[in-house]
Amino acid sequence: MLIAVDAMGGDHAPEAVVAGVRSAVKGTDFRVALVGRRAEVSLLLTEPHDRIDVVDASEVVGMDEPAATPIRRKRDSSIRVACNLVREGKAQAVVSCGNTGAAMTAAKLVIGTITGVDRPALAAVFPNRTGRTVVLDVGANVEAKPAQLREFAVMGHFYAQDVLGANRPRIGLLSIGEESVKGTETTKQVFSILEEAGLNFVGNVEGHDVFSGSVDVVVCDGFVGNVLLKSAEALAGLYGSMLREALSSDLRSQAGYLLARPALERLRRRTDYRETGAVPLLGLKGGCFIGHGRSKARAVASAIKQAASFCQARVHAKMETKMAELHASERSVLGAAESEEVVA
Repeated sequence: MLIAVDAMGGDHAPEAVVAGVRSAVKGTDFRVALVGRRAEVSLLLTEPHDRIDVVDASEVVGMDEPAATPIRRKRDSSIRVACNLVREGKAQAVVSCGNTGAAMTAAKLVIGTITGVDRPALAAVFPNRTGRTVVLDVGANVEAKPAQLREFAVMGHFYAQDVLGANRPRIGLLSIGEESVKGTETTKQVFSILEEAGLNFVGNVEGHDVFSGSVDVVVCDGFVGNVLLKSAEALAGLYGSMLREALSSDLRSQAGYLLARPALERLRRRTDYRETGAVPLLGLKGGCFIGHGRSKARAVASAIKQAASFCQARVHAKMETKMAELHASERSVLGAAESEEVVA
């Protein structure tokens, strides 16, 4: 298995990316292709590694450049070349901590979506009381049609099941109340569609359910999901800074911190983005993981390991099979309806 890594993407690239790759391949059996300016990347490797290859790409997409840059102008950019490796079947997934819009555009147009998926979706993993909750979409699609939200539910099901280990994932639709009659016209339509999708759909859920552990997957459009994600990140940062301030306020608090430090460290790991490293863009003919622009070596290594787990579980192939079943069922129902109309 080969993971293509955008060596030039991110605020600390290529140094942090190369260091993350070297850490990720230790004790594993997958290979990594570092895609970027060969001279710069090779210099940082310092010594040859039998599971790290360097693939040359002469151009870099800046963090503030338009999303279409790797498609329209910089065709030899590191993110475009990395996606080419997946499209050609040489790599099974791509990892980038660079320009998010450019990475999503290149992945969708170069790698392509699996049959039956109209739009790929970004999935974020939130900690909850008992484990983790997958929320999608969190930014790839500001608006989404009911059928597309059903696709998100299928994607979330397989990611929660095969990557996070959830047994028969419980899927909820994010709304303003648990009753099926609450929400927008779109969410009401999606509710009816998900009831017939053959998934473990538990109904509408509210914002607090993301963190309660009552569901494994939460479905929403990218506008709502992105607001939820950014708010949660800000809140976690606020509580972290407030806790540090409180624990350093006097000698007694400092002594208490020393005693509580192991527990606080476990809590930090559960809420630290560096532990997951990246969010997957689901619905593609391969894996795509997009990390924070500020990612350093630890986050890069976590992202690569996530991508490897995704590929080993063949998640995208399972999604494609389920999508085909759903569309075949739809065609059967539509065909029967048309036949009834002809007889009538």
